[in-house]
Amino acid sequence: MNKPRLVLSASPHLLGADSTPRIMMTVLLSLLPVVAAAIYTFGPSAFLILCASTLGALLPEKLVGKQGSLKDGSALITGVLLGLTLPPGMPLWMAFLGGFFGIAFGKLIFGGLGQNAFNPALLGRAFLQAAFPVAITTWPKTGGPWMALRGDNFALPLMSPQVVDGTTGATPLGLFKFEHVPTSTSSLFFGSTSGSVGETCAWIILLCGLLLAWKNYLNWRIPISIFATTFLFTGVLWLIDANHYPSPWFMLFSGGMMLGAVYMATDMVTSPTTNLGCWIFGAGIGLLVVIIRIWGGLPEGMMYSILFMNAFVPFLNRATRPKVFGAPSRAELRAAKRAQKQEDQT
Repeated sequence: MNKPRLVLSASPHLLGADSTPRIMMTVLLSLLPVVAAAIYTFGPSAFLILCASTLGALLPEKLVGKQGSLKDGSALITGVLLGLTLPPGMPLWMAFLGGFFGIAFGKLIFGGLGQNAFNPALLGRAFLQAAFPVAITTWPKTGGPWMALRGDNFALPLMSPQVVDGTTGATPLGLFKFEHVPTSTSSLFFGSTSGSVGETCAWIILLCGLLLAWKNYLNWRIPISIFATTFLFTGVLWLIDANHYPSPWFMLFSGGMMLGAVYMATDMVTSPTTNLGCWIFGAGIGLLVVIIRIWGGLPEGMMYSILFMNAFVPFLNRATRPKVFGAPSRAELRAAKRAQKQEDQT
């Protein structure tokens, strides 16, 4: 009887149950309550926007992506997240184009999943913000017949959508920034205000985020540091002049703060790998959001804040990298160099 050969292989030798498709599917399932709340609030237009952005994200993955990459679910999540950041009345061809750009230029051009520097969904939205600034800042009012479209979703490509002024309204951030009109915290928390498809029911997004944190599919330090920095910075300003600056609760529950902090900033590829780096990363996002919202030209700043901090992730990983076990510290290395230099001089 032949003895079994010795098999040598690299670690890890014990494989965990989690895989990329499993993680992506869990994240996608956690988004279903958010999607349901969006469709309940904005009607069929929200569903159409989500479908268009998702199809736009899946197409370049199918055409250019690596064989089998469509099965990992990353393009599907990118399309859904992008759709949640768009106005429900936006023309569908624009949402499709945003999803296509997000995957093609935010992921595939870098080499595929795990190699992109910026969040693809936010990069797709940044493209739409630059290319179609009017369409992406036209917000429908809530209420009215559920089956009614919230805008000219079926406008032809490269044609101006027909928007009726009476059906549009400002978001809570826009109302406060340009008219100093506050919105009640309850309306923001339960999602009964105008805004993007995913700016609905902050409490649902928080519960879904707790599920992902419990599953260890996101680093809880990132959203906590975003919330804490935003709350503290805004709280100081609010205490100085409550008539001029918004309350910290308003800043937390308005706009894309919840969706961005829970689902965008915690992207495993574009966020730091060290815990200290995550704290710094989240604090930087929170600080930038407050600066842009209060002193910038735009009422919202979550997208640009996350993309800006994405660029610093490699530097944060390098600066916060823990010391290798058994390796000398920097102080010890400097002391050794000084001792060697004194020995050479003598």
